[in-house]
Parts: sequence; structure tokens; C-alpha cells
Amino acid sequence: MYAVVSLISAWAIPAIIVFIPLYAYFKRIPVYESFVEGAKDGFQTSINIIPALVGMMVAISVFRASGAMEWIVGWFAPLLNWFGVPSEVLPLAFLRPITGAGSLAFTTDLIKTYGADSMIGRMASTVQGSTDTTLYVLMVYFGAIGIRKGRYALKVGLFSDLVGFVAAIIVCLLVFG
Repeated sequence: MYAVVSLISAWAIPAIIVFIPLYAYFKRIPVYESFVEGAKDGFQTSINIIPALVGMMVAISVFRASGAMEWIVGWFAPLLNWFGVPSEVLPLAFLRPITGAGSLAFTTDLIKTYGADSMIGRMASTVQGSTDTTLYVLMVYFGAIGIRKGRYALKVGLFSDLVGFVAAIIVCLLVFG
């Protein structure tokens, strides 16, 4: 079975790269012109999302520089310790919905400090893979296509991040604890 999966994975991308131009050729689709038209649309979309990205970066900087993160972690630390959860992973619950790069940097720091096989490293890695950058997705993608009323998407996205965080912690405690 491993040999079959390895063979498929080795040939999947080259097959797609060959298939798409051949398909376009037989369907008489102008591949290059279609690509250029898509690139124009992509460039316009990236220009449209710049204000949302700048706003997001400023908000993240203010949140971290204000000391609000440390205050929140200090407030929740006794409760987390009572459940056997290291408080060092709590900032991921706040960073991950906001920024993928910031939460990945934080996870990397935790792994460098405590080790990849430590409970903190395992929890941080599991949280990183179990949650999403909800606010980033809403700001960038909703802003790019002009959706202005996203409050229900925000509620559902943040709730799913909370569930992902709690589930990641529970699974790590059950499997590695």
C-alpha cells in the first residue's frame, strides 16, 4: 500500500501539469490569456485587501504592546493549572484567530524553549493545527469580495476556534498525559 501511495504522490503533480494544458488545447481554451486575465483580477484583489491587512497588523501590535495578553494569561493561569493545562499555551487561543504568522512564531518559540516532545510543545502544535485564523479570513476574504455584515460568521468562527482549542488540549491530555 505504501508503494502505491508513494507512486501516486510522485506522479500526481506532474500529471496535473500535463493534463491542464492538454485539456485546454483540446477544448480550444486560450491558456495564456486566461492566466493573464486571472492575474489581473488577483492583483486588483490584493490592492483591495491592503487596508484590511494594515488594520489587522496595527490591532495585533497594539494588543501585544499594551500588555493585555500577559494580563489575560495571568488571570486564567490558576484555572488552567487546576485542570493540568500549562498556561504557556493560552496565548495561542488569542493569537491563532488573529494571525497565522504570529501564532506560528509563538508556537516555534514554545517548542524551542520547552522541546517538541514536551506537553507544552505537543499542545501548542495540536492547537496550531486544530484552529484557524478566523479574524484574518473574515477581514481579508470578506473584505475582498465586499461582504460587510459578517457577525454570524465571526461568532461561528470564534466558537469553532474555542472548540478546536479545548479539543486539542483534551486530546493532548488524554493521549500524552
